[in-house]
Amino acid sequence: MKIKYITVILFILTFAVPSNATDKKTYGNIIVSRLIDVYDGDTFKVDIDEFPPIIGKNISIRVYGIDTPEIKGTRTKELANRAKYMARSMLKKAKVIELRDIRRGKYFRIIADVWIDGKNLGQHLIKQGLAKPYFGGKRSEW
Repeated sequence: MKIKYITVILFILTFAVPSNATDKKTYGNIIVSRLIDVYDGDTFKVDIDEFPPIIGKNISIRVYGIDTPEIKGTRTKELANRAKYMARSMLKKAKVIELRDIRRGKYFRIIADVWIDGKNLGQHLIKQGLAKPYFGGKRSEW
């Protein structure tokens, strides 16, 4: 029992260290247990049953390597809604959602390459014109 608590504490401390979106250190891959909500084209919430509830329930995920228009933007609201719809549709239909090369972002979200049934979500959104490549720093205008 003591080893289990030590493992959980080490895991929390590992992910609690602040970093930026371009952090090279990654923490492996994991399969998502349940999709909870999709905020926009590049951010959604999931449950990961393999993690303790404090860090595995209703956790925010940011898709690594892309940026989609903000939902709250006025000029790009239509494009933002299309990106959100595409991401939500793919995530809801997925048999397997895998987070690869997990890292922690500057807003304490998990950032990861998101693979849906063997397809890279970020690359798919870019090909559809609904996302732009983004690796931190100043974002380009839509």
